[in-house]
Amino acid sequence: MKKIWLLIATFFNVGKFPFAPGTLTSLVAAGVFYIANLYLAPTLFIQVATILFLFLLGIPAAAVAEKHFGKKDPGAVVIDEVAGQMVALTAIPLSIPLYIAGFFLFRFFDILKPFPVNAADRIAGGFGIMFDDILAGLYALGTLHLIMYIF
Repeated sequence: MKKIWLLIATFFNVGKFPFAPGTLTSLVAAGVFYIANLYLAPTLFIQVATILFLFLLGIPAAAVAEKHFGKKDPGAVVIDEVAGQMVALTAIPLSIPLYIAGFFLFRFFDILKPFPVNAADRIAGGFGIMFDDILAGLYALGTLHLIMYIF
């Protein structure tokens, strides 16, 4: 069972990539989300339900991975980037420029960690690992909608 949790936490080992695993995972997640929206055309309800499912699945997976790697929020744990990137792209029109903007905005807020993202980042365990990226995704989503409204 531990191997399954680690596969989930590392997003099928993408998180073990030696250089910028979080950024790579966000890019992969944005691409998967774009293709899913292109071919499956999920409703907003399905998008939100998928994010909630990933969030709830990610909490124990991240907690197991933290114990396995022996450190707080190890870099190989990237299921949080998948969920956060999906939040950033929820209810966004199917447009490659908007998805690219959503990718960069999510990475910006995930790295910058403005309040309350920085506070959530200090929460211990799997919940803290997942929650700060959800908040960063919400910042990115709000900024992206503001950009769409202005332009």
